[in-house]
Amino acid sequence: MDLPRIYTIRESSHRLHNPFTPDKLVILGEALQLAPGTRVLDLASGSGEMLCTWARDHGVTGTGVDISTVFTEKARARAAELGVADQVAFVHGDASGYVADEPVDVAACVGATWIGGGVAGTVEQLGDSLRPGGLMLIGEPYWRQEVPDQETAEACLAGGKDDFLLLPELIERFGDLGYDVVEMVLADQDSWDRYQAAQWLNLRRWLDGHPDDELAAEVRTELTTGPARYARYQRDHLGWGVFALMGR
Repeated sequence: MDLPRIYTIRESSHRLHNPFTPDKLVILGEALQLAPGTRVLDLASGSGEMLCTWARDHGVTGTGVDISTVFTEKARARAAELGVADQVAFVHGDASGYVADEPVDVAACVGATWIGGGVAGTVEQLGDSLRPGGLMLIGEPYWRQEVPDQETAEACLAGGKDDFLLLPELIERFGDLGYDVVEMVLADQDSWDRYQAAQWLNLRRWLDGHPDDELAAEVRTELTTGPARYARYQRDHLGWGVFALMGR
């Protein structure tokens, strides 16, 4: 059980595996008014940057669960680097279906709602770990504008136009699921650029060092086509944000 290698190659230098900058993560933590001792469950926690920096800056405690052995080890190293290894723990495992042993104050899935088969299933799963009155964090893509055709949708890594919603529709969807949206922090084009463009350098450096690897052809194709595809399609059409929800 692990994440395919291409993901860890593509994002080998990333601390945040989504189109957030460190500044936006700080803004989110401050906006949530996190109190010392807040208990956080972070599903698909990646390299642990959210939990580790919030433990340092706000005194939270918590657990992260991620399917990647590489990212889990990076998260544990980050916790040690920031001196918060006694506050946070990282578990290598499949976050799908994971429920905390005891209710938490914040239950999060930031950018991986596939663990619940989509937004609705992930909201339901996180709700099983959340105490009454707690905060739920969902990171999710949305369309910045109407998508003109199937080609554009697929270039934005969607199966079709219906895979994502426009921002107002996504907010209404959370309401339909019984939650109020009480905060949101959205990626912008600069944070998208930093997320995507850093991948291209990671891919090129890996390719230069591993020309005979079995993944070399796949990496070369992605590096050849990815930048223009991002500039032509994703940059104008694909949004992403973290939404804080509270049950009604």
